[in-house]
Amino acid sequence: MLTRDQCTALLQWALPRLGLRWRGFKRVRGQVCKRVRRRMDDLGLQGAPDYRARLALDPAELALLDSLCRVTISRFWRDRAVFDRLRDDLLPALAALARARGEGALRCWSAGCASGEEPYSLSLAFRLAVLPRFPGMEIEILATDADPGVLSRARLARYPPGALRELPPGWGEAAFEPADGERRLRAGWRRGVAFRRQDLRRRMPAGPFHLVLCRNLAFTYFDEPLQRQVLRRLAARLAPDGLLVVGVHERLPAGDFGLEAAAGRLPVYRRR
Repeated sequence: MLTRDQCTALLQWALPRLGLRWRGFKRVRGQVCKRVRRRMDDLGLQGAPDYRARLALDPAELALLDSLCRVTISRFWRDRAVFDRLRDDLLPALAALARARGEGALRCWSAGCASGEEPYSLSLAFRLAVLPRFPGMEIEILATDADPGVLSRARLARYPPGALRELPPGWGEAAFEPADGERRLRAGWRRGVAFRRQDLRRRMPAGPFHLVLCRNLAFTYFDEPLQRQVLRRLAARLAPDGLLVVGVHERLPAGDFGLEAAAGRLPVYRRR
């Protein structure tokens, strides 16, 4: 039986080998430890030392542990103040900038998109609040995640009703249809959203993007050297005056990455 303390010690040893940090997993270690216990049972291992020895000798097992450490917590319009500001100010400003440059589409990237709630929220914000002010403007949203299971659910665009409860009033009724006890995003609202399997630590789309959402992933779970590497690459993929949005409880690593705060206390940064 893997105890809580034993699992903690195991994760504190293993996570740095994956470019991850224990601090980010403290609040979610319960679900990660359940997955590790099941994996140990499948392997017929009796204790943490046996599994640690297996991890030290078997790169494939370490890669499997990496997949067990993926944490998926998502819902539509998560962190309302951020999405309200995107809808009311930031997306319109980006659309105006794109139009002034002769561009016909906003290019956006949702990194760590999980089951699709974030990129679809962005699509809703654009189509319901921005497009009426910028007729003819399009939006292209690339959504990436390392987990093929959540990407499959994202492509289905089906969600329990509770996942929609934070959307602005009337938006759920406008954009979703009933589907066997769930709610399915209608096809027209999915136009322009593409999903791709990609691990942020290893690969990124080329860009440039007017907007990048990288929330509750790199700057929560990655260790600081990897955070700095990822942040440099994210900043390089922003168009001039493009915006990077991170999680409300996240902080960027110290240093000059060519970014400046763009929305007061909200975690939004503009490429200088």
